[in-house]
Amino acid sequence: MMKTALFIAAALLTAVSPALAAEGAAARQAILKTYQAEIPGFTGFDAARGEALYRSVVAGSDPRITGCTSCHTANPRQPGQNAKTGRAIDPVAVSATPDRFTDADRVEKQFSRDCKTVLNRACTAQEKGDYITFLMGQ
Repeated sequence: MMKTALFIAAALLTAVSPALAAEGAAARQAILKTYQAEIPGFTGFDAARGEALYRSVVAGSDPRITGCTSCHTANPRQPGQNAKTGRAIDPVAVSATPDRFTDADRVEKQFSRDCKTVLNRACTAQEKGDYITFLMGQ
């Protein structure tokens, strides 16, 4: 009986996963289109620029936070930890956290807070799109 229940649960999960992945991809694309609309003469988002932003090191007001990797680790597929509070952070890579970058309000809230904390300024729409594009491929 237990084997049958596990088999059914696995089958349902396998059937639902592609639908959830497609839903997440559509939500991310909608967010990217919003950023694209903010960029005059838009030429595309670039994963390499997004990776450079992710891996950049900056001197800020808090020596514990020198870049995205201070909290998210050098490997975006791995869980991180908030450098200030110690709170666990789910992996930032979409492959590890499929619902990452699917809620526009949450994405903006995170960028608003984290860009100011890490870069000491707001991120541009280009930077946001590049960053998401990089992490969609991770």
